[in-house]
Amino acid sequence: MSTDRLIYLPLGGAGEIGMNAYVYGYGKPGKERLILVDLGVTFPDMDTTPGVDLIMPDITWLKERKDQLEGVFITHAHEDHIGAVAHLYGELETPIYARAFTANLCRRKMEEKGHPIDAVTTVGAWPVVTKLGPFTVGVAPMSHSIPESGGLVIDTAAGRLVHTGDFKLDPNPLVGEAFDPDMWADIAKNGVQALICDSTNVFSPNPGRSEAELPDAITQLVSSCTGLVAATTFASNVARVKTLADAGTRAGRSVVLLGRAMLRMVDAAKETGVLTDFPRVYTAEEAGDIPRENLMLLTTGSQGERRAATAQLARGKYRGLELKKGDTYLFSSKTIPGNERGVISIINQLSEKGVDVVDDSSGLYHVSGHANGPDLERLHNIIKPKMVIPMHGEHRHLRHHAKLAEAKGMASAVVVNGMLMDLTGDKPKVSDYVDTGRQYLDGSVRIGAMDGIVRDRIRMALNGHIVITIILDEDDEPLGEPWCDLRGLPETGSSNSALVDVIEEDLNQFLKRAGAKTLRDDDKLEENLRRIARQTARDEIGKKPEVSVIVSRMR
Repeated sequence: MSTDRLIYLPLGGAGEIGMNAYVYGYGKPGKERLILVDLGVTFPDMDTTPGVDLIMPDITWLKERKDQLEGVFITHAHEDHIGAVAHLYGELETPIYARAFTANLCRRKMEEKGHPIDAVTTVGAWPVVTKLGPFTVGVAPMSHSIPESGGLVIDTAAGRLVHTGDFKLDPNPLVGEAFDPDMWADIAKNGVQALICDSTNVFSPNPGRSEAELPDAITQLVSSCTGLVAATTFASNVARVKTLADAGTRAGRSVVLLGRAMLRMVDAAKETGVLTDFPRVYTAEEAGDIPRENLMLLTTGSQGERRAATAQLARGKYRGLELKKGDTYLFSSKTIPGNERGVISIINQLSEKGVDVVDDSSGLYHVSGHANGPDLERLHNIIKPKMVIPMHGEHRHLRHHAKLAEAKGMASAVVVNGMLMDLTGDKPKVSDYVDTGRQYLDGSVRIGAMDGIVRDRIRMALNGHIVITIILDEDDEPLGEPWCDLRGLPETGSSNSALVDVIEEDLNQFLKRAGAKTLRDDDKLEENLRRIARQTARDEIGKKPEVSVIVSRMR
């Protein structure tokens, strides 16, 4: 009897939405050959990760086993699936496989980071397959909110796996391939060991809607507007971008794309043949010569990103273009949970300018790219897997999805990041627990989530910061009084005296009393000065700031 096993290990994306990274392995325990599916990012927020640019999965476990890694497969080009590939390629140095549109964008990212673009291999759609070690992998078309999204069909000696990636059951997505139930039934006809399945919209009770439902409503809206019209959506939703551009063209408007991501996505779609009949696009400079009532701006920043085109237009100007009273701004997108504050702020800024804002509260101008609860059940019925492993969702999504599968008699398990599962038998079994976590791109360097850098940044933001400077002479005696530099703190406290004066006086009194042993020991001196400054601040303002002490000695 073979002792080889089939394993599944999420390093990101299971128990959270975003930062997808899933490891599959086959072979002897501990010596499995491995493939990685997706390597994405999630985005920071000012409350928990101030100053951070991107958040990526900690791939230490995989890096330690990179000699076992056969390759990386990318299901589609959304940042939460592709965004970390170029950042982390140097740690894995393994081939990357993706369909043409995704591969095009992946090569652009690799080139920006100085990595070889020939590390990215373009693969065809199912039934084309790639053989890597014990794996045979095919990318089967799935409809989603980005072109050429694919579910992976992964074959091993232990059976067939289907990894859906992100998907919806759209019979007419306008751009890209429709969901093909017959193809998936054929894929599943000889049995599927496990379906590893998107869980994002598991709580939505109605079947998902098609992208094809939107063009008429959007066209009617744009045609009814009298001033300049601007619209924002996810730049990667090429079908929606085309729908918006077509609506503008039908209304007699010149279409302007604003934002690097929007331009990059449209260029990639044209280069790979995904878009063949996109309307003529005008530059921001050309727009200056076109009457405002004849303009249609398509902008990045639907999620409130501060540096994106939408936010800059809301604050003032972007590339010479400005919004005025009587203009219309359409948000053809859903606000991702966590981004509400930024989006509402932009909407209010637009309102202050007299711009009419239209959002998706009517349901007329946006449809989701993820399968709803009934759609998930429909896919279960088509695939008929031995077991269902929910992924791409918070814990509550995974748990509810597992219950749906179990109610239909399929084995299931709630698997979160770090759970190494054995999928070889009739039911998923936990084999091990792996340390997982996050790493941050902070400026141009990567730091660990546990390094304390972001924690210190949060503490300073919450409590303020004091820098204490003291100079000691050759005899270890204070040369003058200590002085303080305060940041993020009130000028006066409960004594109605200047806070900096009160702190400096308390520090000076301590130095006058300090013994020679303390004055000779930098560590003891710093510890006491820090303690006194924090205590004084607490008495004066009710806060204990972060304190840095600089001790200079004259030698």
